[in-house]
Amino acid sequence: MDYIFTLKYQLTDESCDPGALVERLGEAGCDDALVGIGQPGRLALEFTREAADAETAVHSALDDVRRAAPSARLIEVAPDWVGLTDVANIAGVSRQNMRKLMLAHPGSFPAPVHEGSTSIWHLADVLAWLQARGGYSLPGDVMEVARVALKINVAREGRRLPRAASKALAALI
Repeated sequence: MDYIFTLKYQLTDESCDPGALVERLGEAGCDDALVGIGQPGRLALEFTREAADAETAVHSALDDVRRAAPSARLIEVAPDWVGLTDVANIAGVSRQNMRKLMLAHPGSFPAPVHEGSTSIWHLADVLAWLQARGGYSLPGDVMEVARVALKINVAREGRRLPRAASKALAALI
């Protein structure tokens, strides 16, 4: 099955030569990705990778990019952080319908990761909630990729904390 996902990276100065980087990515096995290098110091790769499951697809792409650009720092695996409009597009409903669902079910609708003028959710959480409600035709491959992206992004963020702080915070949550 083909899985579609995006890997976003911060580049170091030594990996910023765009031509050489694209060449190395192709040689490392990233020939199934559209490469975006338009923003200085950033790299985005939109993969359409064939694999037995989403986890294998994403992990193999991460390994391929690491071989091509070992000093690049992973920023995000997408799709993960989304607004209501993003979820509505995936679920095939209007943004207004998603907003009504959120407001009508304040106790069960997933809590946002960031709440503000534009709130952000983990896509996997909202899709799981919609699936549990029934009546929505959700693409299984998107749900699977969203779960993998969530795991990787949360693990990446968790590594930023010192172990002692992590344990202390876990007791508070």
